[in-house]
Amino acid sequence: MQRLQTRAQFQATMAGGTVARTAHFALHRLAFDADSAAHLSLFEQPDVWLGAMAPKRWARRAVTRNAIKRQIYTVATALEPQLLVASYVVRLRTTFDRKHFVSASSEALKAAVRTELLQLFARAAPQGTQP
Repeated sequence: MQRLQTRAQFQATMAGGTVARTAHFALHRLAFDADSAAHLSLFEQPDVWLGAMAPKRWARRAVTRNAIKRQIYTVATALEPQLLVASYVVRLRTTFDRKHFVSASSEALKAAVRTELLQLFARAAPQGTQP
């Protein structure tokens, strides 16, 4: 699995469209096919590419943003064999309630993030192949 590095890679992937949503996350995907040949110059090779976005707007504390990003990369790495060869961006789109998750990086928050990420990738899986 390759990680997205440049702004252009993130923008191209997000322009590919949203393929799944959960309460807190959105998954964007850019498939490597004939229609996206122009975007292949941004990526060294067709592979599974992944980027994670956790904006300050939705996760104020750096420790929370980093914990969420680590969970995104961990879950995606575990599910890599089931993922299509494409570029993906997982984007945090709303905040986790601080009344429910008091600690900036608690085990409860990590478990909730992991559960929701598994649901997100399951919704994006091609029909007939659930991760």
